Amino acid sequence: MALNIVKETDVLIVGAGPTGLALAVDLARRGVPALVVDRAPGLFPGSRGKGLQPRTLEVLDDLGVIGAVLEAGGPAPVGMRWDGGRRQGEYRMFDEPRATEAAPYGGPWLLPQWRTQEILYARLTELGGAVAFGTEVTGLDQDAAGVTACLADGSAVRAAYAVAADGGRSAVRHALGIGMTGETVDPKPILVADVRVREAALDRDNWHVFPPSPGTGFTALCPLPGTPDFQLTAQFAEGGAPDTSPEGVREAVAARTHLAAEDVTEVRWASDFRPRAALADRFRAGRVFLAGDAAHVHSPAGGQGLNTSVQDAYNLGWKLGLVLRHGAPDALLDTYEQERLPTAARMLDLSTRIHRGQARRGAATRQLGLEYRDSPLSLATRTPLPDGGLRAGDRAPDGRLGTGRVFDAFRGPHFTLLAVGAEAEPPSVNGDLVRTHRTESLDGYGAGLFLVRPDGYVAWAGRGGKDLQSQLTSSKLEVLVSWS
Repeated sequence: MALNIVKETDVLIVGAGPTGLALAVDLARRGVPALVVDRAPGLFPGSRGKGLQPRTLEVLDDLGVIGAVLEAGGPAPVGMRWDGGRRQGEYRMFDEPRATEAAPYGGPWLLPQWRTQEILYARLTELGGAVAFGTEVTGLDQDAAGVTACLADGSAVRAAYAVAADGGRSAVRHALGIGMTGETVDPKPILVADVRVREAALDRDNWHVFPPSPGTGFTALCPLPGTPDFQLTAQFAEGGAPDTSPEGVREAVAARTHLAAEDVTEVRWASDFRPRAALADRFRAGRVFLAGDAAHVHSPAGGQGLNTSVQDAYNLGWKLGLVLRHGAPDALLDTYEQERLPTAARMLDLSTRIHRGQARRGAATRQLGLEYRDSPLSLATRTPLPDGGLRAGDRAPDGRLGTGRVFDAFRGPHFTLLAVGAEAEPPSVNGDLVRTHRTESLDGYGAGLFLVRPDGYVAWAGRGGKDLQSQLTSSKLEVLVSWS
């Protein structure tokens, strides 16, 4: 029986969480039509992934939503230990570096996940995109020319490529037969809920942490900036089954803190989970890609899951754009898995070690040090820069550039070629894809040429323009070279 194809698009994105929305925004600004579908009736309502790391803030800056993110969120409050209904003193839950010229966002920024999604969704609609809510993908077939997704209503969508951003229980991943390798990080279940607390009962100046009582684990109440809500997290004994009903949430608060059940005036959302770490065996199967929780599932400790997921989208978006709009070879898309799978593996290991108390929420959690030096897109140079200089595969730092900033030059879907120093002569490259900037000096870069990818990583760093052009003609980025 012939399928009723109701929609044709360049990219089908399954899942309207932070990953799917960030990818849709990135594609929309590149002029790549994408259809986002989600079986839920609307955006996810909970605060679950509430911490945005500095590298993710840089991504959101480039996607055009940083103003809304900064206005709606706030810095992580100082922790406050309680015992027996008495304050035991404040403590720092995170290392808190200051913002610098090179890294304009210092520490983590708290914003409930539902609000992050609202901001990305608003940006997507501003760019002309949309989400088909209440639309479930029930099957997936692909051939040499594209992907056909069967929907629950009997219709189908045809796309050149598809991206599974449908969460840890990804139906698309299961349909592709891609396995996940992982472990239970902690067998003790955790209740997480968004609650409102009577104003006089608990202040919003601290992240309140309460000691375990017999048969229970930790309990915390974190005020969510820009809202009247707190996020409750409460660990239960192994084998327990947290009660996620409003009554059950109130009982948990009353049993574990000095608050009374009636001090919880509203339970807005609640869920429970068992912390685990799992990594998909592959991130690509033909014309279908896995991103976000569909590709990797983290313990919430250290705030790495949502951040790693958004950066999956950011890595994949520009590559799809080059292939679909500028004739880059399909092999460029292989570098998505080559770069993101090992990165996700490192972040999973970090999350697990933080959960088990084996690592601190320090510099690694901010993700500014992530690099792709071993990527096939990090092109070798015949004339290496001095030790300590920026290398191909490194994150390109911010800084002053003329009357503006480096990140202002990066903002958008293009590559950026920075010529630093009087002797740096850039080659002729495709002006539609690459914007060239010259400057006498730039802190953190050194003298030379720096070709920066649309996702803010250095593709090439060296001194000679001819060397760069030679490298481009023999790489997956040959589309950048001007043949005119």
